Amino acid sequence: MLRMKKQKGFTLIELLIVIAIIGILAAIAIPMYRTQTIKAKLTEVTNGMSNVASAVAAYYQENDAWPAAAVTGKPAVQNSFGVATIALARMGNISVATDGTITGTITGIDGSIESSTLILSPTVMTDSSITWTWDAASTVPPTYLPRR
Repeated sequence: MLRMKKQKGFTLIELLIVIAIIGILAAIAIPMYRTQTIKAKLTEVTNGMSNVASAVAAYYQENDAWPAAAVTGKPAVQNSFGVATIALARMGNISVATDGTITGTITGIDGSIESSTLILSPTVMTDSSITWTWDAASTVPPTYLPRR
């Protein structure tokens, strides 16, 4: 009698199922990866704004007042408050208003948040300490806003 050889390997259906599973996982993972990448790059912006906030708070503590005139642009912020412009690399523009509010325009991160603004507002407490909060008027989508 003839003996049949047992074939080894995967059937076409099994391979198609594996490809479908990989496709589903990729469809879920890629948008999540993109969001996390944007958030990581946005951290550079928030850290830069925190540096400016520290410098503005020091200015307020030394002068017992916010800047008399608005400070607009990276060079002006560097000259007025001593913040290195390298800390503001992911910002197209930054300004400090006469009430201490810091507004940064995002650039070079992703098209979905390009030219969005992030606003950091101060509140002077009764003991003269300053509390900073991310303003709801920021145009950055809520998904990417820093935690309060």
